[in-house]
Amino acid sequence: MAVQKPSIPKGTRDFSPEEVSKRQYIFDIIRHQFQLYGYSPIETPSFENLSTLTGKYGEEGDRLIFKILNSGDYLEKADPQLLADKNSQKLISTISEKALRYDLTVPFARYVVQHQNEITFPFKRYQMQPVWRADRPQKGRFREFYQCDADVVGSDSLLQEVELVSLYDAVFSQLNIPVEIHFNNRKILSGLAEVADISNQLIDFTVALDKLDKIGEEKVKEEMSQKGISETAIKKLSPLFAMSGDFNSQLNSLEEILKSSETGMKGVEEVRFVFEKIKNLGLNSSDLVLNLTLARGLDYYTGAILEVKAKNVQLGSIGGGGRYDDLTGIFGLKGISGVGISFGLDRIYLVLEELNLFPESIENTLDVLFINFGENESVKAMKLAKQLRANGFRCEVYPDNAKMKKQMQYADKKAVKYVIIIGEEELNSQKVSVKNMTSGDQNSISDEELIQNLSF
Repeated sequence: MAVQKPSIPKGTRDFSPEEVSKRQYIFDIIRHQFQLYGYSPIETPSFENLSTLTGKYGEEGDRLIFKILNSGDYLEKADPQLLADKNSQKLISTISEKALRYDLTVPFARYVVQHQNEITFPFKRYQMQPVWRADRPQKGRFREFYQCDADVVGSDSLLQEVELVSLYDAVFSQLNIPVEIHFNNRKILSGLAEVADISNQLIDFTVALDKLDKIGEEKVKEEMSQKGISETAIKKLSPLFAMSGDFNSQLNSLEEILKSSETGMKGVEEVRFVFEKIKNLGLNSSDLVLNLTLARGLDYYTGAILEVKAKNVQLGSIGGGGRYDDLTGIFGLKGISGVGISFGLDRIYLVLEELNLFPESIENTLDVLFINFGENESVKAMKLAKQLRANGFRCEVYPDNAKMKKQMQYADKKAVKYVIIIGEEELNSQKVSVKNMTSGDQNSISDEELIQNLSF
């Protein structure tokens, strides 16, 4: 009987050494910028209590949370009637108490509440860990993926939004990815809902609006209608889809529409503040774009909302975030405002691949390979390799006394820049032969000259 070939769950991936090196390159740049901006690292568990996560992401988000069955006989405490009725929604609470984290923001809010007496506010943290979503896998969308978040809690200042836009620009400039940073404010959307007399349908309105770039204007209006939003309200909201021009002209038009809404006018004021400060500060390689149809589907945003899209690549957003005025309030700590952004590592990887922006040096995982000609030669090779490693060179001694052709093929596959040959002649003369694998040149030098003669 044939052995079944092993597989991994859909929406997950294995990563080769080359892929891990490239991912680490992205991690290192993001982490470096986080630290330059004064953010400190924390980590939280991969799974949380189910009650911690549910009710924080909206109805669609809650459906995508991966639930974990209780240990042991998880059906022991299940209600027989619920089982018979196949009522999965009510059954979940009796068979599952834990879930894989959906994002890093809600666990962060829980962390802040639990550790509030140990934290100095404003508290700036960054977190780079995997999250899980029971989504339909497709290009750029996985069920297991990494988020790289930076959040600050304990400050209402809009300068935090300005700083986060600047942080986005710093990271993507270092990665050489030209991006558009789309910016909006949930207060503006609340104001529009108020003007259209659909405040009680704000969530339905924003969830539909957030799909504009995916399904288009007509489909968005159709979904709003299906959710019970009246034709009169949709008509009042129509100018939103056609608004254009620079941010000042768009905001001026909005002020006219929102003049009867105090909340909406506050949103316009906040957006204007951020855009003017960024204009004065300047961006390196990013464009800050006012996108009044940007909604982001998460319920906890209350102010600024951001989304980053790479130019010249059709791949959705590669980052996003926003202001949440009272996320910690759901865990009992009231009045702690926060704002944060997230980098989508996996999509950033795809963008770098598509635009061919990864440095060639990343693929070279080995600087030097010592050829193995036998026991005495390998002993010397290991001593020299130790010296090279102490000086920052990545090097390896081939483990077996194999044929020269086989060892050189290994060097080619590992993209080694230098091959060092130590044979009987080199042992006797206290020298080594160094072959530059790029140029093909080979030179004989003394042991003492080795480090000085290797250049990268």
